[in-house]
Amino acid sequence: MSLSAPSVLPPLLELENSIGHRAFQPRIVNTFDEAGLSHAMVESLVLKFLLNMGTASGRRISAELGLPFGPFPEFLRQLKNQQIVNYTSTGAASDFVYSLTDTGRARAKIYLDECTYVGTAPVPFADYLDSISAQTIATEHPKEEDLRRAFADLLISERTFDMLGPAINSGRGLFLYGFPGNGKTSIAERITRCFGSSVWIPRVLCIEGQLIKVFDMANHEAIEESSSGGLLDCSDHDRRWVHIRRPTIVAGGELRMEDLEIRYDPVTKVSEAPLQLKSNLGSFLIDDFGRQRMQPVELLNRWIVPLEKRYDFLSLANGKKVRVPFDQLIIFSTNLEPKQLVDEAFLRRIPYKVHAANPSEAEFRRMIEMFAPKLGFEAIDREAIEHLLDQHYKRCKRPFRCCQPRDLLLQVRNYCIYNDLPLVMKPEYFDFAVANYFTVM
Repeated sequence: MSLSAPSVLPPLLELENSIGHRAFQPRIVNTFDEAGLSHAMVESLVLKFLLNMGTASGRRISAELGLPFGPFPEFLRQLKNQQIVNYTSTGAASDFVYSLTDTGRARAKIYLDECTYVGTAPVPFADYLDSISAQTIATEHPKEEDLRRAFADLLISERTFDMLGPAINSGRGLFLYGFPGNGKTSIAERITRCFGSSVWIPRVLCIEGQLIKVFDMANHEAIEESSSGGLLDCSDHDRRWVHIRRPTIVAGGELRMEDLEIRYDPVTKVSEAPLQLKSNLGSFLIDDFGRQRMQPVELLNRWIVPLEKRYDFLSLANGKKVRVPFDQLIIFSTNLEPKQLVDEAFLRRIPYKVHAANPSEAEFRRMIEMFAPKLGFEAIDREAIEHLLDQHYKRCKRPFRCCQPRDLLLQVRNYCIYNDLPLVMKPEYFDFAVANYFTVM
């Protein structure tokens, strides 16, 4: 069941960027109605902020709520007429410093009991839906040059590269499987780069009166805007939104089913968006698939509708269900063969299976030569590399792994730094590194 949209929506600016894709930017609003905010919602946020701060200017209040200053003087004047706030002193540029009256303080405490959230005003759900439509990965069709640019710092085989292209273009499910250390997680993290560099997301959503935090500093990387950031700063976008790099959300063995639902805090009365909502417009990597607390089939059952329909159903704290966009490339990374985890019927729902194979000897050499200068080595010593391959791989039939060139070079680097030696490759240095690295492998 979808929720009804507010009657008044803020104008949204859609631009053409330099590479011809439709770009989305939330344009600054001029009134609370344009922002889709009720008088009660704004009053609640203002009074709770003043209760916490004691006093604040009108501009400081507008900055805290992420709203333009324009409608605040009249709004605060009405609150003063109702004896909810007082003028404490005059401020800069025809502004005043405000504080709560006893009546205002009592009302603020009532609002605080209803919900403890204080901060940026929420974005209506309808505006969020518009933003997903404008920035969806479904209309992004990266070409070979886009993939090569995204994977420029990662060496993968041409066969794997050719398989990744159509999989990424599908914007649907993808299995990445192979032995540990062959770069599955690294591949998944770079896939998001193929869809364009940045998107806009709301800091907080309002759905049926429920506040849901979307922006997460632990999972989202904000892009700093070129502005002064002061109280008088006139930004060219709605400050309730944050500009981020397209997200790559990673969940490993710690993933629980409750992480895929809206989490309501009964103390604060504020909800946290689930991982798949935070990963919208990017990628959602389920790392080490098959080692979660739930069975693989249980997890895939949860994704049947979202993977096929590109929407999900989530339950709000009030018991209502809401249909939300499921607009990301979901990636299952596993060390096991997919058929060992789920049956054929489920595998059909994940259309692409990409094998992260062991590197060839030639690729292994190239990786050593690629990482060496990045780690500060003075030169490439091919005799030392031959010694490493002959004595520690071919002789004992040890398989190559993509992670090993960098890991072994780091061991050599740390050995040289500790012993105050020139940063060079020598057979005995590789012997030392191998003895440490493969002791229990």
